Amino acid sequence: MTADDAGSGTAKGREVWDDAVDAAAGQEAAVRETGAREGGPAAGADRARHADDTGHADSAAATHDGTDEDIEDGIEDDADAPDPIALRLEQLILGAERRYTPFQAARSAGVSVELATRFWRAMGFADIGQAKALTEADVLALRRLSGLVEAGLLSEPMAIQVARSTGQTTARLADWQIDSFLEGLTEPQESGMTRTEITYPLVELLLPELEEFLVYVYRRQLAAATGRVVQAADDAEMVDRRLAVGFADLVSFTRLTRRLEEEELGELVEAFETTAADLVAAHGGRLIKTLGDEVLYAADDAGIAAEIGLRLIETLTHDETMPELRVGIAFGTVATRMGDVFGTTVNLASRLTSIAPKNAVLVDGAFAEELSHTGEAPVSEAEAAEAAAKAEKEGEEPPSYRFALQPMWQRPVRGLGVVEPWLLSRRG
Repeated sequence: MTADDAGSGTAKGREVWDDAVDAAAGQEAAVRETGAREGGPAAGADRARHADDTGHADSAAATHDGTDEDIEDGIEDDADAPDPIALRLEQLILGAERRYTPFQAARSAGVSVELATRFWRAMGFADIGQAKALTEADVLALRRLSGLVEAGLLSEPMAIQVARSTGQTTARLADWQIDSFLEGLTEPQESGMTRTEITYPLVELLLPELEEFLVYVYRRQLAAATGRVVQAADDAEMVDRRLAVGFADLVSFTRLTRRLEEEELGELVEAFETTAADLVAAHGGRLIKTLGDEVLYAADDAGIAAEIGLRLIETLTHDETMPELRVGIAFGTVATRMGDVFGTTVNLASRLTSIAPKNAVLVDGAFAEELSHTGEAPVSEAEAAEAAAKAEKEGEEPPSYRFALQPMWQRPVRGLGVVEPWLLSRRG
């Protein structure tokens, strides 16, 4: 691409943006003048009142045989109608207008209101009584979930779990994008226009791209997760698997919260989470979750988990803005549910983190044994010296180890009895 091409592309992008902003300004003026655009809450209320006057229900209610009481419950009072601009943003994102009460949506989808409510709550949606706030997309989602159950592809509890895991994941994603992404991009740039008015054309331009990107990342992650599962030795291992689980915890974080301003604290946490996420992904691990001052990750291989733990310490040590770090890693059977990990191995990794020296990695005996078994670390330095001497005597290359393990004093760990931690380091 030439400089002229780039300049032309930039100018064209700016022209599209200016057109979108101008359109939003014009639409906003019309909305404020009329109170609501066609199809908005005011028009909807007028149609509902006309239906009452003529003895006919509106098209959505008539289609689904709702009672007069059900229909009246679904009509919003003008005083309770949502802000016209917010409603336009909602319709832009959802791609449809509000048409159904929960009763009407459940009936149209062919499911009971009780089951529909369970699905909606699992997805993280608040109870709305019988307000007319649902769209065709809500009906279609109910049909899809219930159809999977009816076809025998999912049990009802499993369908609820699918709804819950999807809802929790996307809720966090949506909050993050609004807080960290849109907030910075929607600063009012045109005189007399609010952030909400600027948001509409921005969302209109970005929504298709973000949606496609979300589907791409989901498919990539699904392919990776499926690959891990099918490589399991047996069915039991698919659910209860042997993994290396690591915790990384910032030292003295509570004291930092009292010393730093909220914005500074937020920047520190974001930098820590970003650094940890990048390192975990780059070296083949999986970031399970972040807890502000702590991250939890897992890896199928003990060597990968060890490399991640040491890299975290080394990276943050060279960052003067970061506090010191402790890392604890354990190896063993782990139960996985909804993207999270549970069990004694996870608890042990957490306890090891709490007793680890600053800027150091502590591991449990099972993890040390796994590293030795795979040839990543010697059982002891004496064994390493003996193997090196033997290889030299026979004219062979001595064994090469990536890591060193130093046994620490045995100590009682709350809830887990007495453990013997090992200090993990790189072998010089």
